[in-house]
Amino acid sequence: MSAMNASPGKAEGDISDTFASLSGRKPQPLPDRFRELKLRLAAGREDAIIASWNRLLDTLRKENDLIARAGPSIIPEVRFSHLHDDLAALKPEIKKRGVAVIRGVIPEDEARSYKFSTEEYIRQNPRRELRRPRLRIRQPGDAQFALGPHQDGGSVERWEETGYGRGGVYDAVFEGRWDAAAAPEGEGGYDAFDAAGRVGAVTDLYGGLGACSMFRMFQGWLALSRTGPGEGTLQVNPLVKETGVYALLRPFFRARRGVGEVEKGRFLEAENWEFTGGEAMGSELQGAMPGCAQEFPEGMHPHLELERTMVNVPEVRPGDYVVWHCDTIHAVDKTHAGKSDSSVLYIPVCPTTKASAEYVARQRAAFLQGTPGPDFPGGEGESRHIGRATEEYVKKYCEPLGVQAMGLDKLVAMEGDTPGGKAVVKQANAVLGF
Repeated sequence: MSAMNASPGKAEGDISDTFASLSGRKPQPLPDRFRELKLRLAAGREDAIIASWNRLLDTLRKENDLIARAGPSIIPEVRFSHLHDDLAALKPEIKKRGVAVIRGVIPEDEARSYKFSTEEYIRQNPRRELRRPRLRIRQPGDAQFALGPHQDGGSVERWEETGYGRGGVYDAVFEGRWDAAAAPEGEGGYDAFDAAGRVGAVTDLYGGLGACSMFRMFQGWLALSRTGPGEGTLQVNPLVKETGVYALLRPFFRARRGVGEVEKGRFLEAENWEFTGGEAMGSELQGAMPGCAQEFPEGMHPHLELERTMVNVPEVRPGDYVVWHCDTIHAVDKTHAGKSDSSVLYIPVCPTTKASAEYVARQRAAFLQGTPGPDFPGGEGESRHIGRATEEYVKKYCEPLGVQAMGLDKLVAMEGDTPGGKAVVKQANAVLGF
């Protein structure tokens, strides 16, 4: 394994720096270049975008009612012991919802032991900062640091040609063909699960603290405690495609009459919303700020009706894994109303790509030094902690796949991998120095 030099770390901070609403920064108007960007995206497609917006509002109205009635039960559940069968049966629903609970990924006693060993590690290092976004132990009654509705993976980058535009991720949306109704014959419109374009997308153009530079197709966490709805756990909007499309198109429309001028139903009707083209176009991208996550403050995205469409995930037990699409709007309970801690380990799903391997190489160097991973706010991290994990510890106690995931051993292609899959594994190993 070749030696790897740690890249310069980011400034010190915490997860609040990722969110404009928590960082204390006052929202500032975006530069005029974003107005020009919006004009370019819409040029020659105005009528198609307007028609697609109207179809979208009709779909949201129907789906919002369904989500509000169903609540947590709308989220698909998969048994890890029957993974392939359940995925085959639930694939359409999982793709529609963008979120799933996978039951029993880790034996319950083993998952509980992860929390106990973490708490012991904290006790050994009582005066040192350990709060990192990769771990959450939330106590009953906690009402601090409650994250409101947001999307991970950058914010303004979703519209920028040098961001998600590099992979053409949302081209179908900006062309007014997000759905099958406007897609060419034989095509299904925009597919939120098409990973091809996302591999080449740039999700962090501004060095945001906590921004993910790996190719993270899905976010996820492993439950370390038994937690139910309202007990300091995850909330999601389970309609990943349509809500993502709405967030992208919202900056091109404005209400003719405000919410205080007409009753809510009439306010949300398509006839009350007009396209802001030409001289009427502004630079605003609602809830987006360079270097921060995409947020959904109250009132900015009214057709999503987040006050009734953000639902808790079902009750989880230690060892259950919750996974959600990288475009899923998600939040956490404002208050932990349960009687015991709500604890999780954040473990995203990051396929092997060149960009992911480059991150793992940087992370490996940081891990060996005990400093924060390169995507996270900097500082000395755990470099002076007692009992922190080392390379020797990982190689002694982790299974081979875990050692490989840490960049501490050569990746091995899986049986049945395609030629392309084998090629990217070879490329990743070269990046990692193997």
